[in-house]
Amino acid sequence: MCQLQLIIFSLLFFFLHPHPSLSSSPQSQSLQFKLHRRSPVGPHHASHFFSDLQRQHWIRSTIKRNLDNSKNYRPACRQSTSEAFEMPIGSGAYTGTGQYFVRVRVGTPARPFLLVADTGSDLTWVKCRRHADYPKEKGNGDGVRVFKPDQSSSWRPIKCSADMCQKTLPFALATCPTPDSPCVYDYGYSDGSRAQGIFANESATITLSSGKKTKLHGLVVGCTTNSSGTSFTSSDGVLGLGYSATSFASLASSLFGGLFSYCLVDHLAPRNLSSLLTFGPTVASSLIPSTPRVTPLILDSRLSPFYSVSIKCISVDNETLDIPPEVWNISSGGGTILDSGTSLTVLADPAYKAVVSALSQKLAGLPQIQMDPFEYCYNWTNVGTDLHVPKLALHFEGAARLEPPSKSYIIDVADGVKCIGFTSAPWPGTSTIGNILQQEHVWEFDIKNRRLRFEHSKCQRH
Repeated sequence: MCQLQLIIFSLLFFFLHPHPSLSSSPQSQSLQFKLHRRSPVGPHHASHFFSDLQRQHWIRSTIKRNLDNSKNYRPACRQSTSEAFEMPIGSGAYTGTGQYFVRVRVGTPARPFLLVADTGSDLTWVKCRRHADYPKEKGNGDGVRVFKPDQSSSWRPIKCSADMCQKTLPFALATCPTPDSPCVYDYGYSDGSRAQGIFANESATITLSSGKKTKLHGLVVGCTTNSSGTSFTSSDGVLGLGYSATSFASLASSLFGGLFSYCLVDHLAPRNLSSLLTFGPTVASSLIPSTPRVTPLILDSRLSPFYSVSIKCISVDNETLDIPPEVWNISSGGGTILDSGTSLTVLADPAYKAVVSALSQKLAGLPQIQMDPFEYCYNWTNVGTDLHVPKLALHFEGAARLEPPSKSYIIDVADGVKCIGFTSAPWPGTSTIGNILQQEHVWEFDIKNRRLRFEHSKCQRH
């Protein structure tokens, strides 16, 4: 068979410090907090997928900028701990935004915020106001909350004259009227949305598996005083989980054995189901059988802040598709990333044509329906259980094979309507594994050893 180079996904997240950054010392305990998922699809939500296409333009421009200005990030050498912590992930499939959300308690005293978990972003920020005239807040968990830094005793603005501002922080501006002025950012997103504000160090309050609460200090957090666009209407900000010096995922994994893992429940699951987000060498492995699929994890500066792996080929019903190997080769202008902020899987055009052609031929007997942005959609109302749905497999380097359930690539987009859930991206260019194709699998990212382990799971805690 073949082997694949699949992007692997930065994983979620939290910057937990077991050293001075922790207010208390967790002795072999686990950290827990809520992550709420918003469903990208479901009846009458097909229009959401247009934002996936917009996001691809941003991904490609980010990678192009890296190619033009290559700078290598390597994780700091830290003394890692053998401890682990886990975070329950709750389903939130009721708004149709296509993103996964984590509830983070920020500041002192701590207040909860619902942040987009984004492996394609290295900036973490919350909506905030730095003056007394705060807008009226909504308290139903879906409305906009604002962080009030002047009411947090742990808020420490980063100065524009600091080396971190001038050399490290993503999208920091050169604006520095005085050495003590705050470090300012202007972050642009794929759909034209923007976030503008200042950087600071701040704390977050978390709960260990024992039930004990503790604080994380020194987190890099943006105070966004001006945001525009549609990306953030249902959230309070963004949790940057990309592979970079300032992201939560990189910092946390460097402290907890170099490992993190996550498991995404079915994107249409009821909100009472839960799954796991884990950092550390022990808890993550408990969900993975003794013979997991393993493939090299590619941490390439040309694709930063994205995570990548090597796809060798794709097959449908055990037949290898005719896709040029250059499509999966970073040096040839290809490669594959895994992005939690994208719902659909986006394939470079040669791969897209091969995959969609093979799947559509197997479904040729079904009545077709036109529904943008998909090329092939079907009336599924009277489809019997005896219908053969073609089996898709992505083959990674190292003989690992991702065989997602058919609902992850023949997806529900409206009542009685299913579509082949891929979209096309121009070639040359990268392909993106979206969160729908990742669902119902445990993914363990071994940053230290540059290795990805994964296995099928229902992702449900009991």
